[in-house]
Amino acid sequence: MPLEKFKPSQTLSLGVELELQLVSLNDFDLAAASPDMLELLERKPFPGSVTPEVTESMIEVATDIHTEYATLLAQLREIRNALILAGDRLNIGLCGGGTHPFQLWSERRIFNKPRFKEVSTLYGYLTKQFTIFGQHVHVGCPNADEALFLLHALNRYVPHFIALSASSPFVQGNDTLFNSARLNSVFAFPLSGRAPFLLRWQDFEDEYFTKMEHTGVVKSMKDFYWDIRPKPEYGTIELRVCDTPLSVERAAALACYLQALCKYLLERNEPNPAEDDYLVYNYNRFQACRFGLDGALIHPKSYEQIPLREDILTTVRRISSQADALGCSPALEHIYQIVSHGNDAGYLRQEHAERGSVEGMVDSALQRFKSET
Repeated sequence: MPLEKFKPSQTLSLGVELELQLVSLNDFDLAAASPDMLELLERKPFPGSVTPEVTESMIEVATDIHTEYATLLAQLREIRNALILAGDRLNIGLCGGGTHPFQLWSERRIFNKPRFKEVSTLYGYLTKQFTIFGQHVHVGCPNADEALFLLHALNRYVPHFIALSASSPFVQGNDTLFNSARLNSVFAFPLSGRAPFLLRWQDFEDEYFTKMEHTGVVKSMKDFYWDIRPKPEYGTIELRVCDTPLSVERAAALACYLQALCKYLLERNEPNPAEDDYLVYNYNRFQACRFGLDGALIHPKSYEQIPLREDILTTVRRISSQADALGCSPALEHIYQIVSHGNDAGYLRQEHAERGSVEGMVDSALQRFKSET
């Protein structure tokens, strides 16, 4: 089908999606509980939206459209509270974290939905291995060309969001030595990575999407698993690199850090993006996945090597006026605290060391999701 017309939306408006783990409170393993959870949640109004995900051990929740940090955070807390109440009735816990630390992909069940069945047929075992959990953030754009500009202008900041949100150090009972092992699973899909470097929507539609559609490889934008992708039906770009944080407070802070950064970039405070910026993209992405905040990145313009922590702190200072204008300065304070005290991957490793088991680590994640931190 033809590419959907880009529907302009309010500039810098936000929507947040969180993929969450459904955990048995008996053994702390993932539970195939999404059919029961969704049925229960349908019985009364939900403070956002909730949908199934590819396997029955996960669900996705989404906020309404927001422009302010305070209202976004308030709704995320309402969503969390509603989920916890429903989970208690089913003896199911909910939590963040980019991976469940010891679940076995072979035990997962594909949710009974035509698209998920199609994906499973195409990608085989990769589909069950896609029982991973991310935070997606939509940012409103006034038109399609500005969306593509913003998508590519953000390329050098992608490592910030990977490192700040990283919460997937363990896979199948083992420490991977990565801060975000989740993104390794995403990268296995052939249509992952980065979007093609095109800055005009007409070129994107004619020179890329239409040709890809003719090959039979794609049918819609849903078939692309890019780190950042345009969503024409919403009038947004969608950042997809974040692991789901352990708390909704952190999720709100990450979204509004992105909002302030987008305002700064749309004001043309930096040189325009160029194709050569992507020469260092995969290296920088790997550094953030592997080492988190202890990683380093190569600046795509100067080729200077910069510690990731230092680059985040410099950026927080640089966009402070934009954050003030948007009313999201508390979000930047939260980002500063992550840089100072460590990300969720570090927290999970610490909990594993103190509790002595992967089950104890999951219990910590469940408690963290309930608390306001």
